Amino acid sequence: MARVILPDDLWECLKPLLPPDKPPRSNGRPAVPNRNALTGILFVLRTGIAWEDLPQEMGCGSGMTCWRRLSAWQQSGVWARIHETLLARLRQANAIDWSRAVVDSSPVRAVFGGKKRGLTRRIGAKRGLSIMCSATAMEYPFRSS
Repeated sequence: MARVILPDDLWECLKPLLPPDKPPRSNGRPAVPNRNALTGILFVLRTGIAWEDLPQEMGCGSGMTCWRRLSAWQQSGVWARIHETLLARLRQANAIDWSRAVVDSSPVRAVFGGKKRGLTRRIGAKRGLSIMCSATAMEYPFRSS
């Protein structure tokens, strides 16, 4: 049996956060429902396949349709709202393991500029002497006269 990508209880939680489905058009292809598009997006992001390789049998529309929906939802802030909602539900269920949390300190300003680094020593080879150059040949005669 195939594994369900978007269970009903999760869909009911996320449905109000998404923009309303587009009304059916009289001409052209019918619009892909939000649930199907979200299922396609989650499938591509979870499996790592290319958007154009999204199986048509899933009923999620084309990969380009799902990609466009992903982009539109990102620009309208849908993903940020989904993230906040899911975090709130996890916190409420006490299901977040904070022992594995990591704080990224890159945006934190170093008050006194941090520890000063020393000079980096050269580890590459120095340029060797050339016997072809006349100035070098004059300084270092290899032939005895």
